Amino acid sequence: MGAAPAMLGVLPASKVTIDGQPAATIMDHKPMVNIKPFGVCKSPANPQVAAATAAALGVLTPMPCIPNTVAPWMPGAVKAKAGFMPALTKSCTCMCIWGGTITISNPGSTKTTIS
Repeated sequence: MGAAPAMLGVLPASKVTIDGQPAATIMDHKPMVNIKPFGVCKSPANPQVAAATAAALGVLTPMPCIPNTVAPWMPGAVKAKAGFMPALTKSCTCMCIWGGTITISNPGSTKTTIS
């Protein structure tokens, strides 16, 4: 429901890196820490959008995106782990409670060696 892409913020908590960058896990879903704003939100389920739309007499009025992700990314890698958590893959998604589905469009790495 956002209008622009955003970078996933990954803290080095797992102490695992891929191509020199911290590896992302399914637990990297914290709003504003891991999940950055996507420009403006156009979801009518978002209270800010609903209020602005009502004030505009029903004309959809996007408001600044403030991600609200409460659940981990799904499904996570079956074999690859970063620390003790499943690693993120390009097929993982994370849901915003305002109705948006967050996807990975450009993973930081496309190859992983699992030993």
